[in-house]
Amino acid sequence: MNVINIAQEVIQTEIESLAFMSTRIDESFTLAVDVILNSTGRTIICGMGKSGIIGKKIAASFASTGTPSFFMHPGEAFHGDLGMVKPEDIFIAISNSGETDEVLKLLPFLRNNGNFVIAITSNMESTLSRNAQCHLDIAVPREACKLQLAPTSSTTATLVMGDALTVALMEKRKFQPEHFARFHPGGSLGKRLLSKVKDVMVTQNLPIISQDDSLIDVIHTISSGKLGLALVVDNGSVISIITDGDLRRTIERYEKSAFDLKARDFAKLKPLSISEDTGVDQAFQFMDEKGVNALVVYNAGKLVGVIRK
Repeated sequence: MNVINIAQEVIQTEIESLAFMSTRIDESFTLAVDVILNSTGRTIICGMGKSGIIGKKIAASFASTGTPSFFMHPGEAFHGDLGMVKPEDIFIAISNSGETDEVLKLLPFLRNNGNFVIAITSNMESTLSRNAQCHLDIAVPREACKLQLAPTSSTTATLVMGDALTVALMEKRKFQPEHFARFHPGGSLGKRLLSKVKDVMVTQNLPIISQDDSLIDVIHTISSGKLGLALVVDNGSVISIITDGDLRRTIERYEKSAFDLKARDFAKLKPLSISEDTGVDQAFQFMDEKGVNALVVYNAGKLVGVIRK
């Protein structure tokens, strides 16, 4: 068997495992979502080894989508980090077998502390499952590993169960793009939804020309401005925009005689403008509606910049 066949077999095995897991989703999933949703505390994810790695991803997904959450290593928890656990916190313990010793050692504290424990295991009769108030079943028919040793299908099932919880909680919370942006201010979506036009517009060395400039002057200005356009200004106001597309069309139409033209002869595009205090996302939507890639930016009637997609 070549490596492509091996890859296809692994993928197919994991697909079948997820399909099997989806048929076993029951009211325990509803309970888990409701408990997390109604909690006044955080959701703490705990797991050892590969389960811990998946747990970190689940905690990160929760935290970025409106569910306060963090990952706690069971070893560190047993040696002092349990002090971070408040009675109102929800504790999600991940163990494929449900018999991971490092996780089981935490159960007496969690019971005495009054925490609601959600177990994610493949064995509902395991010690962890029997000592949790809610059990989410991640049992799969088989691992993708031929030796049935390396966690493959089982870790994928755990990851997908975490994604299912994340999305269900997002839906219940009516989580919107602007909420996501608040937790991701450094991402492209965050910048679009949280920033104003004045935060991202180009303000220096604007490509400004007059109506009497020649086509060669326009070409030089567009090239040096690096915005793909030139602003035709008269008495301090932008009366038109010439884009690099306008230049190409003008040359195609007039051929050699195009170089005898002045900007006023082919500057036909009326400029679309926007306020500097407009949100960037709103500005981009406006550009999409109008079919343009740039807007002139004004403040109190004065040209202050250009914003491009």
